[in-house]
Amino acid sequence: MDFKLLGSILLIMGTSIGAGILALPIATASLGFFGASVLLLLAWSVMTLGAFLILEVNLWLDERSHIISMAKATIGPLGQIVAWGSYLLLLYSLLCAYIAGGADLFQHLLSASGIHLSDPLSAIFFVLLLGSVVYRGIHTVDHVNRVLMFFKLGAYCLLILLLFPFVSKEALWFSPVKNVTNMTAILVAITSFGYASLIPSLRIYFAGDVRKLKLAILIGSLLPLFCYILWEAVMLGMIPLEGSSGWLAMGHSDHATSDLVAVLDHTAASGYIVFFVKLFTSICMVTSFLGVALCLADFLADGLQVEKVGWRNFYVHCVTFLPPIFIVLFFKDIFVKALAYAGIDCVILLILLPAWMAWCGRYRRKVAKGYRVVGGKAVLVGMMALSILLIGMAIFPQ
Repeated sequence: MDFKLLGSILLIMGTSIGAGILALPIATASLGFFGASVLLLLAWSVMTLGAFLILEVNLWLDERSHIISMAKATIGPLGQIVAWGSYLLLLYSLLCAYIAGGADLFQHLLSASGIHLSDPLSAIFFVLLLGSVVYRGIHTVDHVNRVLMFFKLGAYCLLILLLFPFVSKEALWFSPVKNVTNMTAILVAITSFGYASLIPSLRIYFAGDVRKLKLAILIGSLLPLFCYILWEAVMLGMIPLEGSSGWLAMGHSDHATSDLVAVLDHTAASGYIVFFVKLFTSICMVTSFLGVALCLADFLADGLQVEKVGWRNFYVHCVTFLPPIFIVLFFKDIFVKALAYAGIDCVILLILLPAWMAWCGRYRRKVAKGYRVVGGKAVLVGMMALSILLIGMAIFPQ
């Protein structure tokens, strides 16, 4: 068995199936089950194409190149500025969401055990605990993630089986559609497939083995799509859209993740189900945090031209974790909002920029070599046009 390939697939899954799977039903409930499923399929298609374009461009350059280096080498200084800004905003927004959601869940679990921590202390302890794993690098993150992913997938499967009897077919098949052009839903769906920032790190891990990289991207992204659609079916079939404990109320709550756990606990009213709900939601936060924090640390090391050794490693990780901690401490209801903000940056960084870099590398600078994504100019133009449309709709909502 190829454990590196397996570990990379699980790392992509772990980065994808995190806070996104918890926020998806909150954000997409207004679309109904079928609308949410179509949205997820479209988001997967676009984000996977963007991931393969990032792989193509990355393979043209030195194996230590990350998004900043790639944008500078293909687009030039403007691309470098766009990459810097969008990448920082994306990963910091994601870390804000994961810290806010993870700290809220951490606080909820401790409270159930009789230990009461304030919101700030919960956030700080959450980051210190998991940040120590990220500090040790991709090999440690990979091995920890492998163990957690097996527990998470097992908990997910058992949870689906245990919760399925509580699903109302009428609520699922005839779910009301409140808002077809819900930009929050679109952006959260896009963010839920925001794993492509891992690709430069995975290329180093695989020593440039293109076949294995392609397999890791394809399998690692298809599995979350399947899991998301099944999760949406169970969640939207169990919990009503409206009411004091409905999806709309959760969307406006300061403690959305703990509210979701509480509603599931109340609905199922079973000790086994309560255990697996808490296990699954906890591991979701942890694995997603680990993958994104690793990406941000590698990105900062590349952009600042700092090798992650000794005190420089400590410096890089301080820059990684301190800004999102401060944001979470000052903004309460940031979980879903941060994921939506991350969606805008995701569009720029993982859809627009890959197409732009591929265009410049192929047709302007003529540096393309080796692996090439199919579709030619039409695909690249379509990706850039879609990106601009989504950004415009997000910034100037109707």
